[in-house]
Amino acid sequence: MFFHASVDKPSSIINLIRMSQKRATLYGLATVLCWSTVATAFKLSLYYLSPIQLILLASCASWVFLMLVLLAQGRLVELFGQRKSAYMWSFVFGLMNPALYYFLLFTAYDLLPAQEAQAINYSWAIVMSLLAVPLLAQRLSHFDLVAAALCYFGVVVIATRGAPFSLEFANLKGVLFAVASTVVWSLYWILNQRDKREPIVGLCLNFSFALPIIFTFAWVNGELSSVLAADWRGLVGGIYVGVFEMGLAFVLWLNAMKLAENTARIANLIFISPFVSLVFIYFLLDEPILLSTLIGLVFIIFGLLLQQRFAKQ
Repeated sequence: MFFHASVDKPSSIINLIRMSQKRATLYGLATVLCWSTVATAFKLSLYYLSPIQLILLASCASWVFLMLVLLAQGRLVELFGQRKSAYMWSFVFGLMNPALYYFLLFTAYDLLPAQEAQAINYSWAIVMSLLAVPLLAQRLSHFDLVAAALCYFGVVVIATRGAPFSLEFANLKGVLFAVASTVVWSLYWILNQRDKREPIVGLCLNFSFALPIIFTFAWVNGELSSVLAADWRGLVGGIYVGVFEMGLAFVLWLNAMKLAENTARIANLIFISPFVSLVFIYFLLDEPILLSTLIGLVFIIFGLLLQQRFAKQ
Protein backbone atom coordinates (compact mmCIF):
# COMPACT_ATOMS: atom_id res chain seq x y z
CA MET A 1 0.00 0.00 0.00
CA PHE A 2 2.78 2.39 0.95
CA PHE A 3 4.61 1.66 -2.29
CA HIS A 4 1.55 2.36 -4.42
CA ALA A 5 0.75 5.57 -2.55
CA SER A 6 4.26 6.92 -3.01
CA VAL A 7 4.11 6.24 -6.73
CA ASP A 8 0.54 7.41 -7.33
CA LYS A 9 0.96 10.78 -5.65
CA PRO A 10 3.71 12.10 -7.96
CA SER A 11 1.88 10.55 -10.89
CA SER A 12 -1.34 12.39 -10.05
CA ILE A 13 0.57 15.67 -9.67
CA ILE A 14 2.16 15.18 -13.10
CA ASN A 15 -1.26 14.46 -14.60
CA LEU A 16 -2.67 17.62 -13.04
CA ILE A 17 0.20 19.67 -14.46
CA ARG A 18 -0.38 18.16 -17.90
CA MET A 19 -4.10 18.88 -17.71
CA SER A 20 -3.42 22.44 -16.61
CA GLN A 21 -0.96 22.99 -19.47
CA LYS A 22 -3.42 21.45 -21.93
CA ARG A 23 -6.19 23.79 -20.77
CA ALA A 24 -3.76 26.73 -20.95
CA THR A 25 -2.93 25.76 -24.54
CA LEU A 26 -6.62 25.61 -25.44
CA TYR A 27 -7.20 29.06 -23.93
CA GLY A 28 -4.12 30.33 -25.77
CA LEU A 29 -5.29 28.93 -29.11
CA ALA A 30 -8.75 30.44 -28.56
CA THR A 31 -7.07 33.80 -27.95
CA VAL A 32 -5.02 33.43 -31.13
CA LEU A 33 -8.21 32.69 -33.07
CA CYS A 34 -9.77 35.90 -31.72
CA TRP A 35 -6.69 37.94 -32.61
CA SER A 36 -6.51 36.36 -36.05
CA THR A 37 -9.98 37.56 -37.02
CA VAL A 38 -9.83 41.14 -35.79
CA ALA A 39 -7.83 42.64 -38.67
CA THR A 40 -10.55 41.45 -41.02
CA ALA A 41 -13.26 42.64 -38.61
CA PHE A 42 -11.60 46.07 -38.35
CA LYS A 43 -11.50 46.50 -42.11
CA LEU A 44 -15.04 45.22 -42.73
CA SER A 45 -16.43 47.48 -39.99
CA LEU A 46 -14.58 50.50 -41.36
CA TYR A 47 -16.40 50.08 -44.68
CA TYR A 48 -19.53 51.28 -42.84
CA LEU A 49 -18.17 53.25 -39.88
CA SER A 50 -15.60 55.97 -39.29
CA PRO A 51 -12.73 55.18 -36.88
CA ILE A 52 -14.42 57.30 -34.18
CA GLN A 53 -17.74 55.52 -34.62
CA LEU A 54 -16.04 52.13 -34.47
CA ILE A 55 -14.21 53.07 -31.24
CA LEU A 56 -17.49 54.20 -29.69
CA LEU A 57 -19.42 51.05 -30.61
CA ALA A 58 -16.60 48.64 -29.79
CA SER A 59 -15.84 50.32 -26.45
CA CYS A 60 -19.50 50.16 -25.41
CA ALA A 61 -19.68 46.48 -26.36
CA SER A 62 -16.46 45.68 -24.52
CA TRP A 63 -17.56 47.58 -21.40
CA VAL A 64 -20.85 45.65 -21.27
CA PHE A 65 -18.98 42.35 -21.80
CA LEU A 66 -16.50 43.07 -18.99
CA MET A 67 -19.30 44.14 -16.65
CA LEU A 68 -21.10 40.86 -17.35
CA VAL A 69 -17.89 38.89 -16.67
CA LEU A 70 -17.47 40.61 -13.31
CA LEU A 71 -21.18 40.11 -12.54
CA ALA A 72 -20.90 36.39 -13.33
CA GLN A 73 -17.86 36.15 -11.06
CA GLY A 74 -19.65 38.02 -8.26
CA ARG A 75 -16.99 40.74 -8.31
CA LEU A 76 -18.90 43.74 -9.62
CA VAL A 77 -18.66 45.42 -6.23
CA GLU A 78 -14.86 45.60 -6.64
CA LEU A 79 -15.34 48.45 -9.12
CA PHE A 80 -16.49 50.70 -6.27
CA GLY A 81 -13.96 49.81 -3.57
CA GLN A 82 -10.78 51.09 -5.19
CA ARG A 83 -8.40 53.71 -3.82
CA LYS A 84 -8.49 57.24 -5.23
CA SER A 85 -5.13 56.66 -6.93
CA ALA A 86 -6.60 53.62 -8.73
CA TYR A 87 -9.37 55.78 -10.21
CA MET A 88 -6.84 58.42 -11.27
CA TRP A 89 -4.78 55.78 -13.03
CA SER A 90 -7.95 54.34 -14.58
CA PHE A 91 -8.55 57.73 -16.16
CA VAL A 92 -4.99 57.87 -17.53
CA PHE A 93 -5.10 54.27 -18.76
CA GLY A 94 -8.54 54.84 -20.29
CA LEU A 95 -7.20 57.78 -22.29
CA MET A 96 -4.48 55.53 -23.63
CA ASN A 97 -6.55 52.36 -24.09
CA PRO A 98 -9.13 52.31 -25.57
CA ALA A 99 -9.37 56.01 -26.54
CA LEU A 100 -6.05 57.01 -28.13
CA TYR A 101 -4.68 53.59 -29.05
CA TYR A 102 -7.74 52.45 -30.97
CA PHE A 103 -8.20 55.84 -32.64
CA LEU A 104 -4.68 55.56 -34.06
CA LEU A 105 -5.06 51.86 -34.90
CA PHE A 106 -8.47 52.17 -36.60
CA THR A 107 -7.28 55.20 -38.57
CA ALA A 108 -4.29 53.16 -39.75
CA TYR A 109 -6.62 50.37 -40.85
CA ASP A 110 -8.82 52.94 -42.59
CA LEU A 111 -5.84 54.19 -44.61
CA LEU A 112 -3.88 50.97 -45.21
CA PRO A 113 -4.65 47.48 -46.51
CA ALA A 114 -5.47 45.21 -43.55
CA GLN A 115 -2.42 43.02 -44.19
CA GLU A 116 -0.05 45.99 -43.86
CA ALA A 117 -1.68 47.56 -40.79
CA GLN A 118 -1.76 44.30 -38.84
CA ALA A 119 1.82 43.38 -39.75
CA ILE A 120 3.19 46.76 -38.63
CA ASN A 121 1.17 46.53 -35.42
CA TYR A 122 3.11 43.40 -34.42
CA SER A 123 6.28 45.47 -34.00
CA TRP A 124 4.96 46.96 -30.73
CA ALA A 125 7.04 44.57 -28.58
CA ILE A 126 10.22 45.99 -30.09
CA VAL A 127 8.97 49.53 -29.46
CA MET A 128 8.36 48.60 -25.83
CA SER A 129 11.93 47.33 -25.41
CA LEU A 130 13.26 50.60 -26.86
CA LEU A 131 11.04 52.76 -24.65
CA ALA A 132 12.05 50.74 -21.58
CA VAL A 133 15.55 52.21 -21.88
CA PRO A 134 14.63 55.82 -20.92
CA LEU A 135 11.50 54.96 -18.92
CA LEU A 136 12.64 51.93 -16.91
CA ALA A 137 16.40 52.50 -17.04
CA GLN A 138 16.88 49.18 -18.81
CA ARG A 139 19.81 48.43 -21.08
CA LEU A 140 19.63 47.20 -24.63
CA SER A 141 21.68 44.14 -25.46
CA HIS A 142 23.27 43.53 -28.86
CA PHE A 143 20.44 41.07 -29.54
CA ASP A 144 17.83 43.75 -28.77
CA LEU A 145 19.45 46.08 -31.32
CA VAL A 146 19.61 43.36 -33.97
CA ALA A 147 15.98 42.41 -33.25
CA ALA A 148 14.90 46.06 -33.55
CA ALA A 149 16.78 46.43 -36.84
CA LEU A 150 15.14 43.29 -38.24
CA CYS A 151 11.66 44.40 -37.16
CA TYR A 152 11.94 47.87 -38.57
CA PHE A 153 13.46 46.64 -41.79
CA GLY A 154 10.37 44.43 -42.05
CA VAL A 155 8.14 47.45 -41.44
CA VAL A 156 9.92 49.39 -44.21
CA VAL A 157 9.60 46.42 -46.60
CA ILE A 158 5.85 46.34 -45.95
CA ALA A 159 5.39 50.14 -46.06
CA THR A 160 7.28 50.51 -49.36
CA ARG A 161 5.65 47.35 -50.78
CA GLY A 162 8.90 45.61 -51.54
CA ALA A 163 11.20 48.55 -52.28
CA PRO A 164 12.80 49.26 -48.88
CA PHE A 165 15.82 51.14 -50.21
CA SER A 166 13.71 53.56 -52.25
CA LEU A 167 12.00 54.86 -49.07
CA GLU A 168 8.96 55.64 -51.22
CA PHE A 169 6.08 54.80 -48.91
CA ALA A 170 2.83 53.67 -50.48
CA ASN A 171 0.84 55.51 -47.78
CA LEU A 172 3.09 57.38 -45.35
CA LYS A 173 0.18 58.79 -43.32
CA GLY A 174 -1.24 55.32 -42.71
CA VAL A 175 2.18 53.97 -41.73
CA LEU A 176 2.71 56.83 -39.27
CA PHE A 177 -0.65 56.13 -37.63
CA ALA A 178 0.20 52.42 -37.40
CA VAL A 179 3.62 53.11 -35.87
CA ALA A 180 2.14 55.71 -33.48
CA SER A 181 -0.34 53.08 -32.26
CA THR A 182 2.57 50.78 -31.36
CA VAL A 183 4.15 53.59 -29.31
CA VAL A 184 0.93 54.23 -27.35
CA TRP A 185 0.37 50.50 -26.81
CA SER A 186 3.94 50.06 -25.58
CA LEU A 187 3.67 53.00 -23.18
CA TYR A 188 0.41 51.56 -21.89
CA TRP A 189 2.03 48.22 -21.05
CA ILE A 190 5.12 49.82 -19.52
CA LEU A 191 2.90 51.84 -17.18
CA ASN A 192 0.85 48.71 -16.47
CA GLN A 193 3.88 47.01 -14.96
CA ARG A 194 3.23 49.03 -11.81
CA ASP A 195 -0.54 48.63 -11.91
CA LYS A 196 -1.76 46.89 -8.74
CA ARG A 197 -5.38 46.58 -9.85
CA GLU A 198 -6.87 43.18 -10.65
CA PRO A 199 -6.61 42.91 -14.48
CA ILE A 200 -10.28 42.51 -15.44
CA VAL A 201 -11.43 45.07 -12.86
CA GLY A 202 -8.71 47.45 -14.06
CA LEU A 203 -9.64 47.07 -17.72
CA CYS A 204 -13.34 47.59 -16.93
CA LEU A 205 -12.47 50.78 -15.03
CA ASN A 206 -10.37 51.97 -17.98
CA PHE A 207 -13.38 51.64 -20.27
CA SER A 208 -15.68 53.23 -17.68
CA PHE A 209 -13.53 56.38 -17.65
CA ALA A 210 -12.83 56.35 -21.39
CA LEU A 211 -16.44 56.06 -22.58
CA PRO A 212 -17.55 59.61 -21.60
CA ILE A 213 -14.45 60.97 -23.37
CA ILE A 214 -15.15 58.92 -26.51
CA PHE A 215 -18.84 59.95 -26.47
CA THR A 216 -17.83 63.63 -26.17
CA PHE A 217 -15.28 63.32 -28.97
CA ALA A 218 -17.85 61.66 -31.25
CA TRP A 219 -20.42 64.36 -30.40
CA VAL A 220 -17.99 67.24 -31.06
CA ASN A 221 -17.08 65.70 -34.41
CA GLY A 222 -20.76 65.31 -35.36
CA GLU A 223 -20.59 61.52 -35.49
CA LEU A 224 -22.63 60.57 -32.44
CA SER A 225 -26.11 60.84 -33.95
CA SER A 226 -25.17 58.84 -37.05
CA VAL A 227 -23.78 55.79 -35.21
CA LEU A 228 -27.08 53.99 -34.62
CA ALA A 229 -28.22 54.92 -38.14
CA ALA A 230 -25.21 53.14 -39.63
CA ASP A 231 -25.49 50.02 -41.79
CA TRP A 232 -26.30 46.94 -39.68
CA ARG A 233 -23.06 45.32 -40.85
CA GLY A 234 -21.10 48.15 -39.26
CA LEU A 235 -23.05 47.75 -36.01
CA VAL A 236 -22.42 44.00 -35.93
CA GLY A 237 -18.75 44.59 -36.74
CA GLY A 238 -18.38 47.13 -33.93
CA ILE A 239 -19.95 44.76 -31.41
CA TYR A 240 -17.73 41.90 -32.63
CA VAL A 241 -14.58 44.00 -32.27
CA GLY A 242 -15.58 45.12 -28.79
CA VAL A 243 -16.46 41.67 -27.49
CA PHE A 244 -13.82 39.54 -29.17
CA GLU A 245 -10.80 41.86 -29.56
CA MET A 246 -11.14 44.18 -26.59
CA GLY A 247 -12.86 41.85 -24.13
CA LEU A 248 -12.92 38.08 -24.67
CA ALA A 249 -9.34 37.79 -25.98
CA PHE A 250 -8.07 39.57 -22.85
CA VAL A 251 -9.99 37.23 -20.51
CA LEU A 252 -8.92 34.11 -22.42
CA TRP A 253 -5.26 35.17 -22.39
CA LEU A 254 -5.36 35.85 -18.65
CA ASN A 255 -6.71 32.34 -18.08
CA ALA A 256 -4.05 30.85 -20.35
CA MET A 257 -1.25 32.58 -18.45
CA LYS A 258 -2.78 31.64 -15.08
CA LEU A 259 -3.02 27.93 -15.95
CA ALA A 260 0.26 27.61 -17.86
CA GLU A 261 3.11 25.68 -16.30
CA ASN A 262 5.28 26.75 -19.22
CA THR A 263 4.32 30.36 -20.03
CA ALA A 264 6.93 30.69 -22.80
CA ARG A 265 5.26 27.88 -24.73
CA ILE A 266 1.90 29.64 -24.49
CA ALA A 267 3.40 33.05 -25.30
CA ASN A 268 4.90 31.64 -28.49
CA LEU A 269 1.39 30.94 -29.78
CA ILE A 270 1.00 34.64 -30.61
CA PHE A 271 3.39 34.18 -33.54
CA ILE A 272 0.76 32.02 -35.25
CA SER A 273 -1.76 34.85 -35.25
CA PRO A 274 -0.45 37.15 -38.04
CA PHE A 275 -0.19 34.29 -40.52
CA VAL A 276 -3.66 32.94 -39.72
CA SER A 277 -4.89 36.53 -39.98
CA LEU A 278 -3.59 36.73 -43.56
CA VAL A 279 -5.77 33.74 -44.46
CA PHE A 280 -8.89 35.53 -43.19
CA ILE A 281 -7.84 38.72 -44.96
CA TYR A 282 -7.36 36.90 -48.25
CA PHE A 283 -10.65 34.98 -48.21
CA LEU A 284 -13.00 37.40 -46.44
CA LEU A 285 -11.66 40.75 -47.66
CA ASP A 286 -10.62 39.46 -51.07
CA GLU A 287 -7.34 41.31 -50.51
CA PRO A 288 -4.43 39.83 -52.48
CA ILE A 289 -1.56 39.07 -50.13
CA LEU A 290 1.55 40.85 -51.36
CA LEU A 291 4.91 39.11 -51.33
CA SER A 292 6.33 42.22 -49.64
CA THR A 293 3.89 41.72 -46.74
CA LEU A 294 5.00 38.12 -46.25
CA ILE A 295 8.70 39.03 -46.43
CA GLY A 296 8.29 41.99 -44.08
CA LEU A 297 6.24 39.93 -41.65
CA VAL A 298 8.91 37.22 -41.57
CA PHE A 299 11.52 39.87 -40.65
CA ILE A 300 9.26 41.23 -37.89
CA ILE A 301 8.47 37.79 -36.43
CA PHE A 302 12.11 36.69 -36.64
CA GLY A 303 13.14 39.88 -34.80
CA LEU A 304 10.54 39.25 -32.09
CA LEU A 305 11.64 35.63 -31.69
CA LEU A 306 15.27 36.72 -31.44
CA GLN A 307 14.40 39.28 -28.79
CA GLN A 308 12.38 36.73 -26.81
CA ARG A 309 15.07 34.05 -27.09
CA PHE A 310 17.82 36.25 -25.68
CA ALA A 311 15.70 38.49 -23.43
CA LYS A 312 17.31 37.21 -20.23
CA GLN A 313 20.84 36.83 -21.48
